[in-house]
Order: sequence, then structure tokens, then C-alpha cells
Amino acid sequence: MAPGAMNRWTKSLAEARPAAYWLEDPGRPHPEPALTAAATCDLLVVGGGYSGLWTALLAKERDPGRDVLLLEGKEIGWAASGRNGGFCAASLTHGLANGLSRWPGEIRTLEDMGARNLDAIEDTVARYGIDCEFERTGEIDLATEPHQWGQLRELYRAMEEHGLADHVELLDADGVRAHVDSPTFLGGLYDRRGVALVHPAKLAWGLKRACLRLGVRIHEHSPALSLRQQGAGVHVPTPYGSVRAGKVALATNVFPSLLRRVRPYTVPVYDYALVTEPLPKDLMASVGWRGRQGLADLANQFHYFRLTADDRVLWGGYDAVYRYGGQVRAEYDNRPETFAALAEQFFTCFPQLEGVRFTHAWGGAIDTCSRFAPFFGTAHRGRVGYSVGYTGLGVGATRFGAQVVLDLLDGEETERTALRMVRSKPLPFPPEPFAWTGIALTRWSLARADVNGGRRNVWLRALDRVGLGFDS
Repeated sequence: MAPGAMNRWTKSLAEARPAAYWLEDPGRPHPEPALTAAATCDLLVVGGGYSGLWTALLAKERDPGRDVLLLEGKEIGWAASGRNGGFCAASLTHGLANGLSRWPGEIRTLEDMGARNLDAIEDTVARYGIDCEFERTGEIDLATEPHQWGQLRELYRAMEEHGLADHVELLDADGVRAHVDSPTFLGGLYDRRGVALVHPAKLAWGLKRACLRLGVRIHEHSPALSLRQQGAGVHVPTPYGSVRAGKVALATNVFPSLLRRVRPYTVPVYDYALVTEPLPKDLMASVGWRGRQGLADLANQFHYFRLTADDRVLWGGYDAVYRYGGQVRAEYDNRPETFAALAEQFFTCFPQLEGVRFTHAWGGAIDTCSRFAPFFGTAHRGRVGYSVGYTGLGVGATRFGAQVVLDLLDGEETERTALRMVRSKPLPFPPEPFAWTGIALTRWSLARADVNGGRRNVWLRALDRVGLGFDS
């Protein structure tokens, strides 16, 4: 950070509350009572974020007679599902480039499934009257360095070659700035249909209400303590009660899985965000942004940014922080050095907004796996299913993951379960101290690549060769 920049830009953070903007909404529902007895059910869902909520909802839609019970350790949507940027993307593979590098033979199918999945989310929001500020705005991926403009052109050519460019437009600097005005934008790739913006916490709370409406039993402040097979079912104790279920769907994502075999495949990484005060009309006019698109740059240490319903700017990303030992703690949600860096980067992108203040600054952990896209599996002779590893792109993809888990638990062979993506798993992370050392070296190398024209050093090229491909 340049000399004097700390004092200049941190003034904008003077009134920022260390709390997630979305979770302070006055419409936040009261939690459901904790489980205080021994219960039975056909399907137990463990976890009350998007993964668990979609699993419970779709299970009841598939079979209204199925008895579904959901356990949440704290409150619905309090973790990643209520703290993210609200980008609900069609991509199931953490972007087309990642999908092409890993599953080129089925990329058309994956892209089609992703598009249908996003359409289904929009339909669900409408059918259940979920007030989550759903906007099908699309997203512009931005080049802010010359080498990134070349990457965008290559990605657009790949889309054309695979017949995936119908709703995509390649924009030069003037074209991008006609949509959103920043001196840092050199070009962009505008996907008009592939992303919707939502109020993430309201989406989780709306899914909760839809589940209750269909008869799902929900118990909050009821963490699942363990899992063991018991006869023809599975037994899961909680602090004050227990559940005996025919089948179990695990949807704990960033938190340690009840299946120890799954734990080495993910690590928790902390992401951070700021939200400004509402922008007055004159400042909104200085930025443009009339289409209200979601925006993200192409740096390895990338930023994502968007408008809220009341014309605040959410600005997040850049740092992705792994704590030694994979610890997830509330105190890690607050990281002043990251907030200061984000503030400086925000005003570099939008110098016309100098003087605007931030009202909220927060962080949260996301589940990251080595292939950046979710993976799936079963245990206990098919009685337990899981999906995990969404790596920050789970607002939309978790619905697809819920379908896969239900297919696996129901023993159904479907178009989804036939996918190589579904049948394969990522490489696991090594134990400590190797995990921390490798992740720290990777993060340093990616930062160096950002300032060296995108050139990947020996470490990153080695990761590419073994299929880890850390590129975002």
C-alpha cells in the first residue's frame, strides 16, 4: 500500500460495522426451536445453508409423502449462505475455463444443465413468492490488465467453438465503459443470461419458509454431533435429542464433515467484503451501471462487485485467507488489513466515488477443493450422501448438487449421475504443515502472476501438470 494511502482510504471505513450487511435485514426470521427429543424421519438433512435447504425442498417436491427433517447448528443462512456477494451463476464448474480444462468432453451438457438449473431457481423464487430481490442482470467479466484482455478474447473464441456464445458479447474498453464507467476497465465479456443477483440471506430465509410450507421439520441451534449406522438406518445425536433416519444428506460444506473420509478434500478459505452507503443519484450517474450487472475482474486475486436493491455497492474478494490447521472461528470474520486494502482498490476502480463511506465490513469462510467445483459421494451402503467443495460459487450450483445427492440416495441413474464430473473426485489436500505451506506458496505465486503479465511460475506450472490448476 502506498505511503499515506492507509490514512486516506481508511477514513471511508470509520463507520463500517463489522457485520454482514445481508444478515442485518429487519426481515430476518425467528429461529425454529431446537430438537429436544428422539425423532425419526425418512430423510435427515444436516445443514441449513443453501445445500441443505435445496435438498429438503427438492426431496419434498419429488415425494410429498417423504418425512424430511433438517438440523441446523446455529440459524438458517447465518454462514456462507448469508454472507456471500449474491451472485447466482448458471455455471456448475466454477466458470467455463475451469470446466473446459477438466471436463471438455461434457462441457456442453454441463453448461446446458447449469442454464436449466438457473431457470429452475428463478421459477422456484416465483412459485413460492420468495422476496430475495432476484434480478437476472447477467455479469461482465472485466480485463483490468492488458494480458487479461487476451484471456477474454481466448475465452470468447472457446465459447464460439463450443456453441456457447449466444448470450455473450465481447466488449472493448469503450463498450464496457458504456455500461459501467471506470478508468481501470480495458475490456469485458458480457454474459447477459448466465448470472442473477439476489439478496443471499433473503434467498435462504425464503427457502426455509418454502420448506416449512411443504412440511419439512426444521430444528435450529441443533448441531449434529456424530453419525453412525444403526440397523437399517442412521443415528445422529444432537445436544438435547437425536434422530434416527432412513437416509442422511450431509450439507455442512465448510464445516468438518461427519464423514472423516471427506475432510481431507476441502479446506476453509476466508473471503471478505465491504458495502457502501446508498449512492445518491448524481454519483450513480457518474458510474452509469444502468443495467445493474454483476461485475468481476480477471485477476487471480480477483474482485467481485455489484449494486444492492438500494444502490449500495458491494465490493469483495482479493484476499483469500487460509488459517493454519483449517480453523473456522468467528474472530477471523474481521480482518482490518484486508478491509483497508479493499477500500483502496475500490477508490482506484471508481475514483469518482471518493468521499463515499462504507457501512459494513465482514468476512466468512467458504469450502474450497482442489478442482474448484463441487464433488459428490455416498457412504454407509448408500444411506448417507454428500455434496461439498463449491469454492464460493454455490448460490446456484447447490441446487444442482442437491439433485445429485437425492439421485444417489434414491439409487436413481440419471443424466446427472452419469457425468464424469459427478463420478470423479478432486485431489485431497495434504496434512499440516504441508497444506499451509502449499496454499501460502500458491497464493504468493498467484499474486506475482497478477503483476507479471499473468506469467505462471514453476510452482503454478507444476500444479497445472498434476491437475490442481489453481487459476482463480
